[in-house]
Parts: sequence; structure tokens; C-alpha cells
Amino acid sequence: MEIRRAGSRPSATPPADYFTGTVRQDPVIEAPEPARLRAVQVTFEPGARTAWHTHPLGQTLVVTSGLGLAQVWDDPIVEIRPGDVVWFPPGEKHWHGAAPGVAMSHLALQEALDGKAVDWLEPVSDDAYGTYRPGAPA
Repeated sequence: MEIRRAGSRPSATPPADYFTGTVRQDPVIEAPEPARLRAVQVTFEPGARTAWHTHPLGQTLVVTSGLGLAQVWDDPIVEIRPGDVVWFPPGEKHWHGAAPGVAMSHLALQEALDGKAVDWLEPVSDDAYGTYRPGAPA
């Protein structure tokens, strides 16, 4: 058994190449091999978001606070709220982050394939992010 005490691991600021705005990541799970599960609590300040990306084995988000946005390539932006669970299948191009005026936090869970859990792509432009319309259904 291994116990990681709350507060024993520092928060991190992710690379600006993969995020727009102010984002904090707090590690939750980094399971040792042969396990592949990784989890991080991610907090996005208003307007902050990921770049477009995919996951080789998919990704699950559990929204824990605030108002978030998510989008799959070629689909409209949708709102995600506390308690929502979002599944992105393997290879599905997507992004997620906070709404323009509200911060959002989620637990992000994904498995690593050959040590890699994410493939980062291009940033989400301000114009594309600006297509969000409040009240967008999930």
C-alpha cells in the first residue's frame, strides 16, 4: 500500500504550448507499471482552456466545480457542469476548459499507452472559443 498525503505533492503550471490562460494541475494518480491510469485535478481560470488534443486510450472528465466548456472537432461547443462525466473515445480530437466568466475544475482520468497519455495539437483560437453561446446544451 502507498498513501500519498493531501498536500504532499506540489501543484504545477502546465506548459503554455498546451494551454491558454491560467491553469493549475494537481496530481492525483500516477499508477506505477503495469498499471496505466493517470489522473489530475485541473483548475481553469475564466477563459482558460486546453489546446486541441487526443488520447490514445480515451479520457474521462468528472467536473467538480464551476462552468466548463468542451468541444469535439466539427461539433459545437457544449457546457459541462459539476457532476457531469464526459467521455472522449480514443483518438477523438477535442478541447475543454472554463467558460468566459466562470472558473472550472475537473478530474481528468486517462490511461497511458507505451508511456504516453495525450497527443497535443494546435491551440484553440480566440475566434473558435468565441463561438460559445451561453446555455449551449450538452
